[in-house]
Amino acid sequence: MCPDHQTQQNFLDQHKGFLLKRQTVVTSIATLKKSHSEDEAISCLVLGTESANIFILDPEAFTILNSVSLPSVAAFLSVSGLYDVEYRILVACRNGHIYTLKRGTKVGRPTVELNSQAVGLVRREKSMVIATMDRNVHCYTNKGKRLWTIEMDSLVMCLEIIEVKSLSLRLVAIALNDKRVLIYKDKHLVDTIYTDTSVTAMLYGRFGREDNAFVLIMRGGGLMVKILRRKARFVVDDMLGSGPTSAHRLNVPKKTKLFVDQTMRERENSVLMHRVFQHDLYKLRLNTARQYVRALETSSNPVSLSQSEPLKLSAQVLGLGPTFKIRVELQNTSVGNPSLGLLVVFHADHHIYSVQNSVIPVSMLVPGVAYVVETLVTSVSELGVADTVRVLVVKDKSPRPVLTALINMPVAEGVSLA
Repeated sequence: MCPDHQTQQNFLDQHKGFLLKRQTVVTSIATLKKSHSEDEAISCLVLGTESANIFILDPEAFTILNSVSLPSVAAFLSVSGLYDVEYRILVACRNGHIYTLKRGTKVGRPTVELNSQAVGLVRREKSMVIATMDRNVHCYTNKGKRLWTIEMDSLVMCLEIIEVKSLSLRLVAIALNDKRVLIYKDKHLVDTIYTDTSVTAMLYGRFGREDNAFVLIMRGGGLMVKILRRKARFVVDDMLGSGPTSAHRLNVPKKTKLFVDQTMRERENSVLMHRVFQHDLYKLRLNTARQYVRALETSSNPVSLSQSEPLKLSAQVLGLGPTFKIRVELQNTSVGNPSLGLLVVFHADHHIYSVQNSVIPVSMLVPGVAYVVETLVTSVSELGVADTVRVLVVKDKSPRPVLTALINMPVAEGVSLA
């Protein structure tokens, strides 16, 4: 406050030409994909500020695309979805509440009220995992219903999601103050990492050429990088379980009239229902066996089942047309046997597509190294139709292909309809 009128007048004269601005401090930050979910797609910045606001910034002009008000300051953010389609932002605030922000909302919706301050927040598919200062780790649904709670032996430092795409797993890593990092699958402990000092920050993802790298920051300033083994399997240990302090809650539904009627019907017609089930099961097994034998006879499988030539093939179509680029990735999955004398053959209807290189020789496939083959395919049909391109991996002097992949080509945008 200014002591006298003259000082106040001087202050007003000095600052009357400046624009009014409200400066704040960023307390949390995250990224939100704008329109595409690919790893290389453009992302928007999501900022939590000391003024209890959430700002979404444009990635090019850095203007504010959306602003949401909260009752308290944001401490942790968890973002999912696309800004141009639909997104969900989970915010853990300093008042011990979890708020949910969706597209089009201007005020955060309260979802969960915690008994203690949050020290970590991550999202798993249709649920969220929250660690609090009272050494508890909670799991809630997106609507705020608690699923389970685990009490830790020490204080929780931070949380991180471990997503192993090759195994279709989403694990939760919990760093404790007693120099341990616990890895949980749902509420079951599957692995433990021991460190020299406490971990204060963790991040899992791609690091260099490794897709599954785990970076740990220690309290003393140290850095530890761990790489997931390719043969790693996260299996629940019955001896460890989820700990004796886990809160087991059985969600037993009430018996409705429909449930009672269904039980009576199954009890009266149990023999007939069992016969119908066995008939359908045998029919399913028969059809599956026929399709499996047909795939073996025609080698129409992107993964080779041969012991002598264990190969794996993946194909990708690039471009909008009428000229496409087909990118084929071939990999030897054996332990130490290289593959020699292979040919990659592209077969298509010549009335619809023209293939630039229909036969490409592959000199040698070293185990564990991906070999990329590319060719151009041009749509020559004036009808604007799309067909399939067959990719075959054959071996010299062999009457049958080793691998076969069927590529469904898109409609070329540059071809006009007749």
